[in-house]
Amino acid sequence: MVIRAAYLAAPGFEAQLAACADRHGVGLDTWHGPLALSADPARPLPWAQDVWIEPAEMAPAAALAAMRAARIPWAALPWAARAGPHGTATLSLAARLPRAGTGRTAFPCRLPERSGAFTLLAEDRVLLAARRQSPFPNGEARFQESREAPSRAYLKLWEALTILGAHPGPGDLCYDLGAAPGGWSWVAASLSARVVAIDRAPLAPSVAAMLGVRHRGESAFGIDPRKEPRIDWLLCDVIAYPPRTLGLVRRWLDAGRAARIIASVKFQGPTDHDSIAAFEAIPGGRLVHLSHNRHELTFLWPAPALPLNSDANGA
Repeated sequence: MVIRAAYLAAPGFEAQLAACADRHGVGLDTWHGPLALSADPARPLPWAQDVWIEPAEMAPAAALAAMRAARIPWAALPWAARAGPHGTATLSLAARLPRAGTGRTAFPCRLPERSGAFTLLAEDRVLLAARRQSPFPNGEARFQESREAPSRAYLKLWEALTILGAHPGPGDLCYDLGAAPGGWSWVAASLSARVVAIDRAPLAPSVAAMLGVRHRGESAFGIDPRKEPRIDWLLCDVIAYPPRTLGLVRRWLDAGRAARIIASVKFQGPTDHDSIAAFEAIPGGRLVHLSHNRHELTFLWPAPALPLNSDANGA
C-alpha cells in the first residue's frame, strides 16, 4: 500500500476518527496504535489530533539520514511503548535527532517551529512525515498552567487562540457565552480585553472582580445579536446539544456582529455527526479536536489556512 496520509486520533477517540473518516470518504487501511494509515490524500478530519501529510516509509538507517537532512526537529510517536514491542526502539531513534519541544510554553505564545513526526511500524520500518497539520508535536499543546483561573477550561481557549495566531488585546470587546465560572472570561480579561460574561450562573468572585469584566445574568440563547454592538471576539463554551450551539453560531454569523468566533461543540451522548457536517459547511470555519478537548470539538471562525494542499511546509 502506498501511504498518502496518516491520522492521529486523540487518546480514546479512535472510534470517532474512524466514523469521521468514513463520512468523508477517507479509507483508513491499517491502525498502529492511535495512528491510522490511508492510501487517500490527506484531508482535514475534525477528530484527527494531527494529520501526517505524504509520509514516507523507510528502513531505520535511511529514515535517520532523511530526518537529519531535513534540518527540523522531530517528535517521536512511541505508541508501541503501550501497544507493542517497538516503543523503546522509537525512543532510541528519537535520542539521535533534534527533538521537537517537549517543555511547557508560557501563554500567549507564537506557534511552535515546524516539526516532523515519526514512529516505528515494525522493527525494520519507520514511518516519518516532515509535513503535518498540527503545529504542536503529536498534536499536543503544552502550556505552563495557571493557578489563578477558576477552571481548567482556560487551557482550551489558550490552545485555540494559539492555533488562530491571534488573541484578544487591549480594548477588544469580547462576549463570553455560557461564561460561568469564568475560565474563558479570565483569559480575555488577563489579556486586557473588555469582557461581557453572559450566564445565568454567577462568575467566580475572582473573575467578577477583574478589571473590564461585566456579568449579564442571561441565557446565551436569549440574546438577539442584531441588538448587540459589533464585537471583536465571540467566545462560547456553553453546555448545550450541538444543534442548539449550531443555531446560536449561525445567528451571530448572519447578524455580522462578531469579527472572530471560538465555540465549543459538546456531545452529550453519541457523537452528532450531522451537526458536525453542518458546522463544516460554514464558509471560512473549521472544526478541530483540541488536545484539551474531551468528547467535544471546537469551531474556529475565520480559520487559518491548513498545509494539506500546500508546499509551504514542505521539507
